[in-house]
Amino acid sequence: MMTDTAWLSRTELLIGKEKLNKLMNAHVLIIGMGGVGSFAAEFIARSGVGRMTIIDGDVIDPSNRNRQLPALATNHGQSKVQLMAERLSAINPELLLKVVNEFIRPEAIEDLLDTDADYMIDAIDSITPKLTCIKTAFNKGLRIVSSMGAGGRFDPSQIQVADLSKTYNCPFAQQIRKQLKAEGIRKGIKTVFSPEQPGKDSLMYTDGNNFKKSAYGTISYMPAMFGATAASVVIRDLIEA
Repeated sequence: MMTDTAWLSRTELLIGKEKLNKLMNAHVLIIGMGGVGSFAAEFIARSGVGRMTIIDGDVIDPSNRNRQLPALATNHGQSKVQLMAERLSAINPELLLKVVNEFIRPEAIEDLLDTDADYMIDAIDSITPKLTCIKTAFNKGLRIVSSMGAGGRFDPSQIQVADLSKTYNCPFAQQIRKQLKAEGIRKGIKTVFSPEQPGKDSLMYTDGNNFKKSAYGTISYMPAMFGATAASVVIRDLIEA
């Protein structure tokens, strides 16, 4: 448990000592340190959560700078997860932080989710690893909130939290929902999604590297808003448990 709590005085003022202690004793796992995951990780750390595990094997690319928290003109090619680790530790030097610098490959997910985490944020943006991650977490009974598509959208007021079975107007969520249904998982996955129709003209196709075949254009604030919403789900669920 953290000993220096003065920096959390405003949080304690809002939620009280008992609920703050719940956060300080909680362990949150975040998979993906891109636009959604990096902001989610920051907000989780700033809430006072005492233990975190962050996972990502990617490095900073110039195209990340429009939306990803650690991306700067001065750190192209550097590890996202290492940059985030430095930032989170600077926010809370007493944070117990596990850093996994690995790409999210389906065959490795079983081991990556062999954890005592109290909650997981899925911020993976490629279909196959995301499906495997959600299915594995569900079968393990690990509480999860999964981010659906933030790309191709402009309006943060349309962001919602709902069971995956209740999502609509999100092609990404539709693919995940359909394939999980084939695995016998029809409900029980909490998601962050937007029903705003994605701009079709912003879709581009990629080389398929790391299981990602396409991507939508993005605006600076939307992935951050998805990440903030996911973090809020985790924090509120943890303090009400």
